[in-house]
Amino acid sequence: MTDLLAGPAPRRSLWRHRDFLLLWGGQAVSEVGSAITVLAVPLAAVVLLDSSTFQVGLLTAMSTLPFLLVALPAGALVDRAAKHRLMMWCDLGRLLLLGSVPLATLPGLHLTYWHLLLVALLTGVLTVFFDVAYQSYLPVLLDREDLVDGNGKLGTTAAFAQFAGPSLGGLLVGALGAARSLIADAATYAFSAASLFLIKTPEPPPHPGHRERRIRDDIKEGLHFVVRHPILRRIVGCTGTANLFNSMMLAVEIPFMVRVLHLEPRGVGLVLTLGAVGGIVGGVIAAPLARRFGSARIIWLSQLVLGVPAFLAPLATPGWGVLLYAAGLAFYGMVAVVYNVAQVSYRQVITPHALLGRMNASVRFIVWGTMPLGALLGGVLGTWLGLRAVVLIAVAGSYAAVLWVLFSPLRGMRDVPTSGPG
Repeated sequence: MTDLLAGPAPRRSLWRHRDFLLLWGGQAVSEVGSAITVLAVPLAAVVLLDSSTFQVGLLTAMSTLPFLLVALPAGALVDRAAKHRLMMWCDLGRLLLLGSVPLATLPGLHLTYWHLLLVALLTGVLTVFFDVAYQSYLPVLLDREDLVDGNGKLGTTAAFAQFAGPSLGGLLVGALGAARSLIADAATYAFSAASLFLIKTPEPPPHPGHRERRIRDDIKEGLHFVVRHPILRRIVGCTGTANLFNSMMLAVEIPFMVRVLHLEPRGVGLVLTLGAVGGIVGGVIAAPLARRFGSARIIWLSQLVLGVPAFLAPLATPGWGVLLYAAGLAFYGMVAVVYNVAQVSYRQVITPHALLGRMNASVRFIVWGTMPLGALLGGVLGTWLGLRAVVLIAVAGSYAAVLWVLFSPLRGMRDVPTSGPG
């Protein structure tokens, strides 16, 4: 999740910004591939390897564990590196890792659960570096006044990927099998790397003093910036709590739909597609809601109001009752996108350029660091209490995360500031 910003209208249309369109297009394709993988990897574990609920939860945890293990040093290293080049290498590395899964299903070879765990872990490490560099690179391409517009477009595209990806993934899994469908995601990373290669905007060189400092000192500076900021630390608390419970939901989502709602892979893809509609709507309405209600106020108001229908998800039953799950997911996604477009733009405005990588890494370390724990809890509680109970706990916990920002200085503000340090 994230926080909102109301600023002046962009000075020029981003539809005419060549390098932003290359970045946006590459990520649009890559996000669709990643949405396929979110469906295909757990299905490969459940359908091909007959993995238990705990094993699926562990697999989900492994993909997010790197945000806890390497996010902080990644931020310091990103601030010392050329972000553009680093992102391309991360894309190529993820292409090779995901491509190894369908290769392991060829005659004479054997796909194992440990192979999936290793791919999830190493892909997660590269994703940490890519994501930190990505959020730190956008202010290089765009003027400060264009960041809300740019983040809104990227957020809408990511939501559309959640819409198209599961449906496409369900079709691919049905046609090719869960493991071979990962070829599509590997190909999208190649497309993203090529798009990045074509970007020509010069990147400011890293601060010359960075290489003379210890990594530990750089990490400390980034963490201090985040935890000492009166608004950022509240947003981090809200996001980290929501991600903890969202990961519980994600860990049991596929087993819940397959074993409780009795859906086939294509049905799972369709439900996830219907649920992702909410994210698309959230990307479209984020800026208008900010203007109407205030960019600070919408952070807690959107969660408080739009988060209520998410409680439909645990009421889902086999048959037409699966639509309750899809509706709950739709509101889940809508709230997340509205919240995220706002917070990311706000962070990018208030943070000095030399600190962007470490700030983003520090935030990711905390808010994504809760996700492996949530995934493991989802697997354990799903085995102990049952899958439906975990879905209910996840929805309730995610909704309660709004308390961090509801009882904070944001409640007395209409808009967040639109200017910050250079």
